[in-house]
Amino acid sequence: MNDTITTPVRLEVLGIGMGRTGTASLKVALEQLGYGPCHHMLELFSRPGDAVRWQARARGEAVSWDELLGGFRSTVDWPSAYFWRDLVRDFPAAKVILTVREPEAWYDSISNTIFKALDQPLPQQDDAARGQRVMAKDIIVERDFNDRPHDKAHVLARYAAHNAEVQRTVPAERLLTYDVGEGWGPLCRFLGQAVPDAPFPTANRRDDFHHGPGRQRD
Repeated sequence: MNDTITTPVRLEVLGIGMGRTGTASLKVALEQLGYGPCHHMLELFSRPGDAVRWQARARGEAVSWDELLGGFRSTVDWPSAYFWRDLVRDFPAAKVILTVREPEAWYDSISNTIFKALDQPLPQQDDAARGQRVMAKDIIVERDFNDRPHDKAHVLARYAAHNAEVQRTVPAERLLTYDVGEGWGPLCRFLGQAVPDAPFPTANRRDDFHHGPGRQRD
């Protein structure tokens, strides 16, 4: 098991949309376009020690990007999306993608997948799953949503505020606001890549989430 990768970070694409906005599909798409490996929440199952390091960084401790994202060319999804301001600042040459989704559909999805999973008892026999669950509850529920995951109005307000702050902060020429339902076209134009001769990937639909081994996915 490769617990920690400490090779230098050279991130070229930052996916900073909240979970359940097509981040798993974007991960696959970026890897198909040559921006792999792409970091996603799922990586914590092969790098279980990283969960505590992400939490340490969230507390303000000195945890480097080399420790957390070494070897990756792109990143999407939580936990990295929580640190989007730092990433945008620390990787000024990287292009930035804000994945978005119709708010009501997004809320329905996150409340029936991530929030529901994080309400369940912690797994006792799977250290990787337990560590990931604890980290996800800390960073997503407690920090990003102020420990109010069942307050729909608050969750939707936080989602809107996140998207608005990204759009206000990141220079327009560096940012793509993107719905994965738009397919390859906008993504490839933004990245200066040819459109692949393959359908745009679809990954981690709601049924896939619930049939997985208790993992927090998007």
